[in-house]
Parts: sequence; C-alpha cells; structure tokens
Amino acid sequence: MADNRQLWLLRHGATEWAKNGRHTGSTDLPLLPEGEDEARRLAPTLTSQTFAAVFSSPLQRARRTCELGGLGDRLTVMPELMEWNYGDYEGITTDEIRKTVPGWTVWSHGCPNGEDADAVQKRCEIAIRRALEVSEAGDVALFAHGHLLRALAGTWLGLGAVGGNLLKLGTGSICVLGFEREKRAIVRWNAPADGRF
Repeated sequence: MADNRQLWLLRHGATEWAKNGRHTGSTDLPLLPEGEDEARRLAPTLTSQTFAAVFSSPLQRARRTCELGGLGDRLTVMPELMEWNYGDYEGITTDEIRKTVPGWTVWSHGCPNGEDADAVQKRCEIAIRRALEVSEAGDVALFAHGHLLRALAGTWLGLGAVGGNLLKLGTGSICVLGFEREKRAIVRWNAPADGRF
C-alpha cells in the first residue's frame, strides 16, 4: 500500500429526493437536469487527473455522474459503494421519522429492516481495501452517495462510520482522502466542482 495514494470521493449530482431531504438508498432515481449540470462541472478537474482505477455505486445517479464527469470509460461497479440501506425509512425525511423516534439519526439509530452504522462500516472497510489494493500506481476515484461517502471518510480516519456525522457533503462535490506523514487524513472536503478546486 502506497502512502501517497489518494481516494477521490465524488458524490452524485442532485436528484429529486436529495433536494427534498428524502432518504434515497436503493431507489434508483435519475439525476435532475441540475444534477447533470453538477456532474458535467466535475469533468475539467477529473479529466485533468490520472486515476489508477474508477469505481462507482451500481445506482444510476452515481454511474451517470461518473459518465458526465468524464470517467465513464474507466468505470467499474463496486457494490460496496451502494448508499446506506434505509429499510423502512426509504423515501422518508428525518423530520417525519422523528415524529415517532425523537432524536433519530441514521448514525445513532440505524434503520429498521435496513442497515446500521456497523453494517455500513464493514462495507466501507471493503471499499477502502479494494481501492488501496489497486495494483496500478495512482489515485482512485469513488463515485457514490452522501451518507455512504461520509461513512467512508469516518472509517478512513479511524472514527468508524459514525464519524461521518461530523462531515457535511453536498451533491456534485469533490472530496479527497490521503495521508499526512503516514497517517490517514482529509486532504480536501466538500469542494465545489466549478474550477476553484
């Protein structure tokens, strides 16, 4: 494992449910036109990089973001990058859930008939291991979803998936995980894809 490899985390562009605050796990929603625009704005930054591998969630919103971001010809689907399984809370907002479960968060309570933070952390550990084991030299791009990428960053930092509750992540954004003197670190977080990267 090279201590100079960086993991580029790319959250998909906007969808209808993302805009409305509805938990979108396995529901395979398309990008909104503005989400496609967000994805296209990733292209100048992403195509100027050389990636050893490009992985994406199997869901169309992540795959389409990868394609519009200019890396679709390199895409390999990684099932571990699927969004959090919200179970009974799929399509429901946090405010609606808190009417029956006061103080609920995905990080602390998990989702009935879905996943909790421990289950998501196990997937993040697999995704990180696969990214670090890529044999070709260079950075690795991971296209996925808000909660999953936040959990992955928490796992990367040794905080566990629940560490993701400390990180805000917008649609169509770029984050980079790397190393600082052999210690895992955040290099950049929630950067806009508008040329100011």
